[in-house]
Amino acid sequence: MVKNTRRWLDQMVVGLNLCPFSSSVIAREQVYYAVCDATTDAQLQQFYLTELQRLLGANENDISTSLLMFTQGLEEFGDYLDLLDWFQSLLEQADLTEHVQLASFHPQYQFEGVAVDDLSNFTNRSPYPTIHLLRQDQMTKVLAHVLEPEKIYLDNIETLNKLGRRQIEVLCPWGI
Repeated sequence: MVKNTRRWLDQMVVGLNLCPFSSSVIAREQVYYAVCDATTDAQLQQFYLTELQRLLGANENDISTSLLMFTQGLEEFGDYLDLLDWFQSLLEQADLTEHVQLASFHPQYQFEGVAVDDLSNFTNRSPYPTIHLLRQDQMTKVLAHVLEPEKIYLDNIETLNKLGRRQIEVLCPWGI
């Protein structure tokens, strides 16, 4: 699972520069990969809380960011979104939103109001249902050096459209 995720990061996220901040933390091996086999609410909550504690308790030079990958029960995008909403609520209840933000990736990711076959959905498609834990302070620092951060997603869509469906499907076969 981690191997496929690493290939996705190398080829799509870094290779296409979909996240201009990712290459340095990946190169420095500061990404923590956590695999979750849990299926019950209690197990999922414990996994999430453990990974939040791991990230926040670690020096950012050791663990800059965490990818939580789920092996079971989240094949349906709607189920995944329910879990993401629940995790966001837990983050808010713990008063940690100023420290951590969540980013979401799924093999069948679909932006609301966007056709299922639109290439823009591939910006957030990954080999496995994945929730990315990002340190808010690091994102604030990095974004301070980006002229127009709100354009990143538009640039990503343009990149994918220039590559075309055939090349994107080669790079991201799980998202077809």
